Amino acid sequence: MTISTTIGPVMTGKIRPFRGDEGSAIDKRPVSGRVRIGPLGIEGDEQADPVHHGGPDKAIHHYPFDNYPFWVDEIGDHPLLAAPGGFGENISTTRLGEDEMLIGDKLRLGTALVEISQGRQPCWKIEHRFGHKGMMAWIIETGRCGWYYRVLEPGTVEEGDPITLVERGHEGWTVAWALRLAMLGDAKHDRNWLEAMVDLPALAEPWKARARKRLGR
Repeated sequence: MTISTTIGPVMTGKIRPFRGDEGSAIDKRPVSGRVRIGPLGIEGDEQADPVHHGGPDKAIHHYPFDNYPFWVDEIGDHPLLAAPGGFGENISTTRLGEDEMLIGDKLRLGTALVEISQGRQPCWKIEHRFGHKGMMAWIIETGRCGWYYRVLEPGTVEEGDPITLVERGHEGWTVAWALRLAMLGDAKHDRNWLEAMVDLPALAEPWKARARKRLGR
């Protein structure tokens, strides 16, 4: 597989009021110029809920802009679908998708080396942000979840930089398939896959824990 695309807007978010007294940094906005990528992500990006967001295995969120037309068809011309950033992503591209990117893919993102660690598990914040029930289920059913990177080598990035595949990840383990298995798999029909998921080296530990739970361990 070869990748022939460039990085779109690079986005970071500050913690802002979201629902009542609860804050969120899901409202990512483009940054200009070259920005540093460290072990915990893009410099200046914040997380209001460090239990479920951020950390080494969820340092950078990449969401394909190719998914946006699907969402326009589903929910209409929502203002958040007019430009990248609607799903709280840090990185936007075209010509890359969840059905082709693999868990464990290593990529050169600007000058940083990153690795796909897991898909993004959808949460209530997406539905609240867009004001549409059912989006969580659609994300799981269609695999349009985006993915997270862990940072293997720090570096810098800016809009227009190339994104280059350095090393292919785990064969057969697309981001979309891993999401469906983690969210919907059952021990009767998917036992071999779930057993393999537990031992998948590049997969983030919380998703391995999900597999163990589905196996009844």
